Amino acid sequence: GFFQSYAVEVDIKDASNATCLYAEWMMRFLIKYETNSSDYKIAALNLTSSVTHNGSVCGNDTQAALVAVQFGEGHSWSVNFTKTNETYQADFITFTYNTNDTAVFPDAKRKGPVTIVVKDTMHPVRLNNVFVCHNTDFLEAENVTQVFWNVTLQPFVQNGTISKKESRCRADIPTSTPTVPPTTANVTTASTTTLSPAPTTAPKPVENPDTGNYSLKSGNKTCLLATVGLQLNVSQDKPLLININPKTTSADGTCGNKTATLKLNDGNSTLIGF
Repeated sequence: GFFQSYAVEVDIKDASNATCLYAEWMMRFLIKYETNSSDYKIAALNLTSSVTHNGSVCGNDTQAALVAVQFGEGHSWSVNFTKTNETYQADFITFTYNTNDTAVFPDAKRKGPVTIVVKDTMHPVRLNNVFVCHNTDFLEAENVTQVFWNVTLQPFVQNGTISKKESRCRADIPTSTPTVPPTTANVTTASTTTLSPAPTTAPKPVENPDTGNYSLKSGNKTCLLATVGLQLNVSQDKPLLININPKTTSADGTCGNKTATLKLNDGNSTLIGF
């Protein structure tokens, strides 16, 4: 129930009424803002059921493609795409939220629209390939956490037909299990693991995980505290149990009066998020 939001579908047509850009995704925003009493809160901004896509552009060899959506009380989001002879990639994401929306920001000290621009981390994708990423991705900048999941998109569509070829994000690609017992260093969020052939002797049972203390601070005060032992159970032909090692795991995230996000990282990637 954490990610409650509407899916967005944008199908842009060219002058001949053929699809030139297609995108479908889900997203949510966590925004830290100052209140009239000079403290800070975290607002959760979800997409509404009515989303427009005014200003979206097909793009071509000399002009960037653009997906632009508008929703709620004066909020908007856009991302532009450029291409080479062989690939395309997202460049910048522009997000504008309006603190005059009292349903989301009931006691905001600053009134009016606020715009942030952030570089997209998407890797180049081959032309005539659909980019797909079902796993959750976080993008943080300027007191805003942008959350994306269930993404399917293809700019610069050829001949008006969405490609059948998929390019998956790294988080969606299964990884192979090494022959040595896995550690937190080779586990990523929502990755699936292929087991090596079963050994001839019974494997050693996995012990209970060590208890870790994870905390977040707001200023000089602790705003979130979790004392917990964590074990991942990867479902497959033979279950794989992996303990989270608190000695190599750090905490990150945001917290407010009504909403908090805790992310546990092993230094290379997010292991799990609450």
